[in-house]
Amino acid sequence: MTPAFLVTALVVVATPGPGALYTIAAGLTRGARAAVLAAFACTLGIVPHLAAAVTGLAAVLQASALAFQVVKVLGVAYLLWMAWSTWRDTGVLTADAAPRPASWRGVVVQGVMVNLLNPKLTVFFFALLPQFADTAWRMLGLSAVFMAMTLVVFAAYGVAAARLRERVLARPRVLARVRKAFAVSFGALAARLATESR
Repeated sequence: MTPAFLVTALVVVATPGPGALYTIAAGLTRGARAAVLAAFACTLGIVPHLAAAVTGLAAVLQASALAFQVVKVLGVAYLLWMAWSTWRDTGVLTADAAPRPASWRGVVVQGVMVNLLNPKLTVFFFALLPQFADTAWRMLGLSAVFMAMTLVVFAAYGVAAARLRERVLARPRVLARVRKAFAVSFGALAARLATESR
């Protein structure tokens, strides 16, 4: 494992994207436990992209304009849905002083979907890992490191956000503004994804 890979992976992981934004929102609205759960779910959502890279499906996605567009459209639609439900305060990121147990399933499902429907992750695995790994086993090892970094960084973001939760919940106007800011951010991420090409 080279320092160059560690630095590159850390930059990719630490740069806020849909997964980091979702984890921070989960921490603010539902607390530290939900934030860690969201971080785990986002990390789990990386597995299909890893599998695609190792099996060569990422090459198909990279080469096929239609396949890339289908995944991209699904990702954009999902981010727009998250933006709409967050704006209306009807999704799993609804602030709740005592979250119901059943809602934890929603946190996991949405966390997985956020990264599952991000086609840039597959392209990232296809373009980056071969530069540092010459065998499938080495690729798996580096991918495990990338996923561990994702879990730790996202969880740190979410837990830090959870520390502000009580202050936010105590001020309804601030909570409303924060919720709308997250909704706009999800919409902006959807717009950015919509304009990206392979």
